Amino acid sequence: MASTSSFDIVSDFDRQELVNAVDQAKREISNRYDLKSTNTTLELGETELVINTESEFTLDAVNTILQTKAAKRQLSLKIFDYGTVEKASGNRVRQHITLKKGIDKELGKLISKSIRDQFKKVQASIQGDAVRVSSKSKDDLQNAIAYLKQEDWPVALQFINYR
Repeated sequence: MASTSSFDIVSDFDRQELVNAVDQAKREISNRYDLKSTNTTLELGETELVINTESEFTLDAVNTILQTKAAKRQLSLKIFDYGTVEKASGNRVRQHITLKKGIDKELGKLISKSIRDQFKKVQASIQGDAVRVSSKSKDDLQNAIAYLKQEDWPVALQFINYR
């Protein structure tokens, strides 16, 4: 009797790499001539990042720096959910960036339905903020991973616990 193989689909990011990317961005902002006197702050919280700066022009520059540093550290840019730009005290602007982590129930349903439609011998089930995919054939699982990688999902997907 053949045993069942499986893997989990999760949406997560390496917190330490994000901390390093934010630190590098802060350093570059403090050294860049056009951003030196803007008193820009980046505050990394548990679930969000807050940028407080002089104008929308400098906010765009700071976002570009942050995205560049994150991409160099192999962080997907899909973890950033940009909020609206709001006015802050003293003619400044503030933007809250929510850090996306986990697969919500609706996206989990969409992923599992997509897998079931594409591969008949593969089962997908939602388990909290992850999706477990199982099959008797490891080839089917590898094909499912390849299929999911080529699709464009609104979150960054990682494949863990492959056994």
